[in-house]
Amino acid sequence: MRVMVRGLLALAGLLLGTAAWADSQYKLLVFSIPNKYHYEYIPVARDSLEHLAKLHAFEMQWTNDPKTFEGDLKQYAAVMFLNTPGEELNPAQRAAFEAYMRGGGNAIIVHRAAITPPGVWPWYERLVGRRFVIHPMLQTAVVTKADPGFPATFGLPDRWIWSDEYYVTSNPYQVAITPVLRVDERSYDPTKIWPGQHAEPMGPDHPVAWFHSYEKGRVFVTLLGHNVEMYRDPHYLDQLMGGIYWAATGRGEAR
Repeated sequence: MRVMVRGLLALAGLLLGTAAWADSQYKLLVFSIPNKYHYEYIPVARDSLEHLAKLHAFEMQWTNDPKTFEGDLKQYAAVMFLNTPGEELNPAQRAAFEAYMRGGGNAIIVHRAAITPPGVWPWYERLVGRRFVIHPMLQTAVVTKADPGFPATFGLPDRWIWSDEYYVTSNPYQVAITPVLRVDERSYDPTKIWPGQHAEPMGPDHPVAWFHSYEKGRVFVTLLGHNVEMYRDPHYLDQLMGGIYWAATGRGEAR
């Protein structure tokens, strides 16, 4: 009998130890709705983010339901808008997200999520930090590190060959951002666009990823991530994980 009790106690201790080891460091909400231009990436991106969550010991909740914003957002260290702009939220859900950020919440904005109709939700435009203007055709270019001390750059080469839609942006609200990555416009044609449209280069200061403080929280933005294969690419995922880590914890900067 005593042997059985000892065995049960040892098993209980092992299970408790395993549970403690498996505790997550923080919780991330990923908001991703299929839309006209971005939907094929969803199963691949979800699988890759779930792998990152297991690898880096954080909990991820994936949702395509805006009603999630009517629940308790305080449980999340950060909210990721993955190719899904804030305009998908109704007024009450927008107010809830604003309250979350004012309470110290944090945000990660990925690619299409940075595009929202001008003036529809100015607060969200300021959160993003830049307003989308237009983008040339998808092209291969050289992306460079603007801030090698920021975690989103740690897994990247100094000059990174990458193919994407390099968004042209403006700054109507004069938001101060810290660029993390820039695209070298000499390495592609920033005017190459569809008939009937017109694109102008931005010049040497063409950020494609950045961070800043907003309300009482942290915001990481990457404009990269157009097609499905990107969500399998180790460099792209290193960049995304660095942004998640910083946004959720505020740690990792090498200064």
